Amino acid sequence: MSNPSLLILPGDGIGPEVMAEVTKIIGWFGDKRGVAFDVSEDLVGGAAYDAHGAPLHDDTMARAQEVDAVLLGAVGGPKYDNLDFSVKPERGLLRLRKEMDLFANLRPAQCFDALADFSSLKRDVVAGLDIMIVRELTSGIYFGEPRGIIREGNERVGINTQRYTESEIARVARSAFELARKRSNRVCSMEKANVMESGVLWREVVTEVHQAEYSDVELSHMYADAGAMQLCRWPKQFDVIVTDNLFGDMLSDAAAMLTGSLGMLPSASLGAPMANGRPKALYEPVHGSAPDIAGQGKANPIACILSFAMALRYSFDMGEDAARVEKAVEQVLADGLRTADLLGEEGVTPVSTSEMGDAILAALDASL
Repeated sequence: MSNPSLLILPGDGIGPEVMAEVTKIIGWFGDKRGVAFDVSEDLVGGAAYDAHGAPLHDDTMARAQEVDAVLLGAVGGPKYDNLDFSVKPERGLLRLRKEMDLFANLRPAQCFDALADFSSLKRDVVAGLDIMIVRELTSGIYFGEPRGIIREGNERVGINTQRYTESEIARVARSAFELARKRSNRVCSMEKANVMESGVLWREVVTEVHQAEYSDVELSHMYADAGAMQLCRWPKQFDVIVTDNLFGDMLSDAAAMLTGSLGMLPSASLGAPMANGRPKALYEPVHGSAPDIAGQGKANPIACILSFAMALRYSFDMGEDAARVEKAVEQVLADGLRTADLLGEEGVTPVSTSEMGDAILAALDASL
């Protein structure tokens, strides 16, 4: 059998720095666990625009369709702010999601015990937090037509269209229910059925899928604004949250900050199974390109490393090895090592991006 294949797209800003630490972990699996990956690398975002005049080259898109999983660092930066919207760095990421049909975005929010006091919320609110937000990723207001900026009389009008089909809602609902069966068996669906017709349809379809296929899973519904409030009030009431593209974007970032730093949060974007049974998949940290600290060794690589752990779990059926990586991260944090985004506590040791990666490698060695 051939080795599992990975396409690495470091991107912009701190993307190359955090991805360099992931490549160390990938190499460790080949050297210490006998699990070799066929790794290739290419450009995305601003880096691709600089080289090709487009945020994603067609050849890169074709390669992404062929590999078992894509690992992406981050895209964007002020250098590209004045580009036409069609070639902004973020369009490269959106093209990957759309053309790979990555309809289910999985964003875990887990609070490591060593960081419970670092959250802006009280320790008892976030300690032990472990929730999963499943965000629909390829439809909704970010892709609906018509869209654009038009002129009506003497003023401009911005237009975006929220649009969902039954099948789009049903497939992401199934993803959420399947995940819940492997966790605490609870799903909360969030929308705005009180003011949006698309929300009414969302609630109806999720309920129909639940009744027909997943009646063993506990299902509740909540308006998305109330859900945002409850995430801040008592987040541990949730297990799996499923929601649309726009609300998922907002709620997952809010949930991310419950853990103390965006630098801690990974994500997975999954699509339909390929011929080999593995899902189309793209893994990336939740954080952005952070151009203000790029090249300074301040970036936290943990979110990107944990994104690779998600790849081990969801693309390669290597759950035990994924847990090994997660436990190594937990051990390093318990030992008091902190990158710049996590400083502020007494008795911690500041480390650079590469030093954090090396410490996680050492913890992996100790796990053998």
